[in-house]
Amino acid sequence: MTSLHADEAFLDHYQFTHDPFAARVPGFKFFPAQRKPVLGQLHHLARYSQLVLVVTGPEGSGKTLLRQALVASTNKQAVHNVVVSAQGAADPATLMRHIAQGLNTQQTDRAALLAQVGQLALTGQEVYLLIDDAEELSEAALEALLVLAQGNADGRPHVFLFADSDVIPRLDALAGADEVFHVIELQPYAEDETREYLALRLEGAAQGIELLSDEQVELIHDRSGGWPGEINRVARDVLIDAMASRRGAAKGGGFSFSLPKKHLLALAVIGVGVAAALLMQGRSDSPEAPAPQAQLPLGANEQPQQQAGTPAQPQPEAEVGADGRPAIEFAGSNQPLPLPLVGQSQPVIRQPLAQAAGETDGEANVELPEPVASTPVTVPPTASQPAPTPAPTTPAPAPQPPQPVAQQPKPVEQPKPAAAPAPATRPTAAPAPATAGAAQANGWYATQTKSHYTLQVLGTSTESAARSFVSQNGAQYRYFKKMHQGKPLFVITYGSFASRDAAQAAVKTLPAKVQAGKPWPKTFASVTQEMAN
Repeated sequence: MTSLHADEAFLDHYQFTHDPFAARVPGFKFFPAQRKPVLGQLHHLARYSQLVLVVTGPEGSGKTLLRQALVASTNKQAVHNVVVSAQGAADPATLMRHIAQGLNTQQTDRAALLAQVGQLALTGQEVYLLIDDAEELSEAALEALLVLAQGNADGRPHVFLFADSDVIPRLDALAGADEVFHVIELQPYAEDETREYLALRLEGAAQGIELLSDEQVELIHDRSGGWPGEINRVARDVLIDAMASRRGAAKGGGFSFSLPKKHLLALAVIGVGVAAALLMQGRSDSPEAPAPQAQLPLGANEQPQQQAGTPAQPQPEAEVGADGRPAIEFAGSNQPLPLPLVGQSQPVIRQPLAQAAGETDGEANVELPEPVASTPVTVPPTASQPAPTPAPTTPAPAPQPPQPVAQQPKPVEQPKPAAAPAPATRPTAAPAPATAGAAQANGWYATQTKSHYTLQVLGTSTESAARSFVSQNGAQYRYFKKMHQGKPLFVITYGSFASRDAAQAAVKTLPAKVQAGKPWPKTFASVTQEMAN
């Protein structure tokens, strides 16, 4: 996992502020186990010994980190440090040119370099000459360093070589019988020291040693041999393997039900049966509809003739929709709202969103039947009102025709279906405040200085929970929306700080329940990137 995308997934999965096991990490403190005594020994020998000091160990043993600690722990007013990497200065000429640059002189011969060392000694400064990756030096370059380390009457520098152990036989061959160098061999960490080293690395990335189990710590120690560089590499591989296995288990669990083909066939048969049952139910309801359909072609003059003999027949008028289709939902009070709801699936889909936006169950449920009721009731009475004009032409007795005419306005007086669409619009508008709230919160982050920091407190999958936390804890808390593993995640943050140290100091001022979540600082640039992704 070396690509940028993989690194981002690694950091996001474990909520690291940076890769804790990278070669160079920000703010990493020198780990004292097995190294602090060596550091003190180097300072002591540099003061009281005239020998070249050679620090040896295999690759990844911490030689470079020890060299950095040696430079950082010197008194800058009393010591002038010159650091040279032998990887770019293997030959004597290039090596002496780098040393001259470190001493602020143009001349590269031995006498001129020692004269400059003497001038610095007059100002109260000793010269530490530190050569990293010294195993890369040629034989001539090693010999030139040994001669330079002897010094003269003008001055003498203190020479430190950080190299693999195979440089020792080469130095023995050059020194002969003279004692001109002293070897300090680094030792690997014990298992408890490995645990402490891992804890220090993880704490620097806003996590803790509890991220690793005892078995994983033991595995890391065994595979790395206790060498710091190998500990970093193996620990990162162990965490990446654990992340991959968890994601693989999650994906496998989501699709495990679809593996047996027999089960899939059984589900398909059941689905076909359910679809056939729904179609049969629709056909069983359809025979009630032809009666109102047969009345639609009739003219207004023929309809009163059929009603003259039977005054109680205006009921089918309430069953006919304005578009000529039978309103099945009003066929009888004992019918449970069948197929017409299939085409009106939008209120059903929006119901969970309405509840998430803070609506009550009653508000979410009231919209389901009412769009159906608003269509068939209000229009038919307007079409049937011209009926009183042909009524006198019928041979029936005069008192009977006014009875259906008096009953026809009753459907017109039903205001309930006409007034019902007003509450039906509320569930569609209710989610708007939640969306506006998330957009407003995200807009605040975009206005912040990208290099400033905020404290990430916690994350939740529901925006209502994030909004509730912010309203209960104060205006310094805000939240933004990001996508995490394909799902929305609402991340709560606290404050805006000009530096990481200020953000870290603010953690101690937070309530105990917030500190329990181990808030960690992150830049607004990273927050903006997460919102954009």
